[in-house]
Amino acid sequence: MSTTEESRAHADDQARIQADEEPRMRADARRSRAKLLTAATAAFAENGADAPLDDIARRAGVGIGTLYRHFPTRLDLQAAVFRSQVQSVCATADELMVTATPEQAFGGWLRAMAAYLATKRGLSSALISALGKDSELISSCWMAMRDTADRLLTHAQQAGVLRDDVKPVDVLRLVHGIAMATEHSPKDTDRLLALMLDGLRARKDSQSLNSRGLKLTEPKDWAGGSRTAC
Repeated sequence: MSTTEESRAHADDQARIQADEEPRMRADARRSRAKLLTAATAAFAENGADAPLDDIARRAGVGIGTLYRHFPTRLDLQAAVFRSQVQSVCATADELMVTATPEQAFGGWLRAMAAYLATKRGLSSALISALGKDSELISSCWMAMRDTADRLLTHAQQAGVLRDDVKPVDVLRLVHGIAMATEHSPKDTDRLLALMLDGLRARKDSQSLNSRGLKLTEPKDWAGGSRTAC
């Protein structure tokens, strides 16, 4: 294969992996694909992004050939799992916004977000390394998470339960930090999220504190625009 053909094949692979669509398939094939995604999500959470593919097929109750028909490469499977997880977390926000109070919806989504981040086990790093942080997959997932955080945050701010100076990216970075800090002590996650939520609540004395002349500066962008929070 010539260099040009290799480049074209690589580009085709990248486009397939990042495409936000499922191929048309029969009902039984859709069920197999769903089982593989569920099995891969669990395997990646337990063993990292390099979890054996034959183990994933075995968990799903299908043959390795079926796995490769749905996901020709490990990267295809990783991308599909990553996108499905983000979609699931965003869907949780939609449900909470219609079934809970603004504060309960925000707090519930923080816990859902933290639980999702705890299962990534290097999945986002593997995808960023292979596709780049500015790839369609990473960018679209980051935007989906940011937009979801924005909707929940605005909903709570308009209800007067959260501070007006909090931004969606603040929320994502704080939850990401808690997830990293509790990787080896997950029992502390809820306690730290509760402390975080308490610090974000609107307070009657917030205006008087600002009127004392305290200079509030914007925090440095330590993450440098990092998209690893999604």
